[in-house]
Amino acid sequence: MNAVDADGLTVRFGDFTAVDRVSFSVAPGEIFGFLGANGAGKTTTIRVLCGLLRPSEGTVHVAGAGYEGGERAMKEKVGYMSQKFTLYNDLTVAENLDFIASLRKLDDAYYRKRRKELLDLIGYPKGLDERVQDLSGGTKQKVSLAAAMLHDPEVVFLDEPTAGVTPAGRDRFWKLIREVAGRGKTVFVTTHYMDEAEQCGRIGLMRDGKLIALDTPAGLKKKAFPEEVFEFDPIKPMSFGELSSFEHNEAFSFFEPYGLRFHAAAASPAAWKRWAPELEKTFHIRSIAPSLEDVFIRFVESPA
Repeated sequence: MNAVDADGLTVRFGDFTAVDRVSFSVAPGEIFGFLGANGAGKTTTIRVLCGLLRPSEGTVHVAGAGYEGGERAMKEKVGYMSQKFTLYNDLTVAENLDFIASLRKLDDAYYRKRRKELLDLIGYPKGLDERVQDLSGGTKQKVSLAAAMLHDPEVVFLDEPTAGVTPAGRDRFWKLIREVAGRGKTVFVTTHYMDEAEQCGRIGLMRDGKLIALDTPAGLKKKAFPEEVFEFDPIKPMSFGELSSFEHNEAFSFFEPYGLRFHAAAASPAAWKRWAPELEKTFHIRSIAPSLEDVFIRFVESPA
């Protein structure tokens, strides 16, 4: 049984279609990345999968539970961690966790056992009487993850969990994500950091409410760039405007500035053969593997 199944998922708000016939599945224990620009339909899809919003059409099942069994059946299967820190800053760690346990109606003995397991898992370094407002950003996010997992959900939804966290803190949090997945939990994560997306087993790309691509990071790169990709480094300093003047050169099927360099894909062998001698007078040129950022720009940000 898949951890997540969506079949023809459609969500409409009046005349506006926020999610348009989206179908995909996620396996148990998978770290699944869900990417797209703001307004692409990611959050609406997640709301449906968390039992918070009934679809207009199509079906969804999370750990076997669907809307036919009622929203509560689905909510018991999932944990959700918002991109905005959702614990109460003026309460202690213990008070926050106690409150969430009461909302979930957890048995006291089970809750205390589960709390210890999760605080050990996240490597919580402080006392339970520490106020949340006094914790570092990375520690707050770890406690938030523990709170989302108190009821032992089968699928954990993480909505930009490392936004505003230091690079070192992000690295530690992703080690924790891998640990959670290694224990059999399915992790469904959104992020705007492409280095984090690289760590997902598979990635779904949303644009304008549609799922436009779904594959492993390596598979997405092959699909996005069947042609060769190059990095161009100016031999002499160039302004951004001078660099951008090459954007519509017929030699390129893809062009994207990276600081004072740019990445580009050859439009065709013939066009590249014509332009390479001229370009080599201006740039140091090397063949590179495309990055997920290149993939995101070509699939998500380029015109449909």
